[in-house]
Amino acid sequence: MPIHSPKQNHLLAALPAADFDRLAAHLQPVALPLGEMLYEPGAQLQHAYFPVSAIVSLHYVMESGASASVASVGNEGVVGVSLYMGGDTTPSSAVVQTAGHAYRLERRLLCDVRERQGVSSA
Repeated sequence: MPIHSPKQNHLLAALPAADFDRLAAHLQPVALPLGEMLYEPGAQLQHAYFPVSAIVSLHYVMESGASASVASVGNEGVVGVSLYMGGDTTPSSAVVQTAGHAYRLERRLLCDVRERQGVSSA
């Protein structure tokens, strides 16, 4: 099994060293199996996920129950960006499209980062 590093995620790798060091101790490595549902529409988000080898598909779920894929997130980004922007739910679902690994960060820690950086949630 290959060794994974948080810096395989381009967003984490782009952080200034001091910010990365603050987060690194709190990043939890997780395996993401194919088809795992990370978020359901309207549910309270508990973690942000930084994929390193997995790909997560975001689906917008319509009132009829039908869904449409609106984005895919791989090692270039984060799943759960609404937490950083001050939200705690999302209208979309997030499903693992390609099995792999990610690092997750608890909601409260991401909110702490936002507050330290002075990002408004409005």
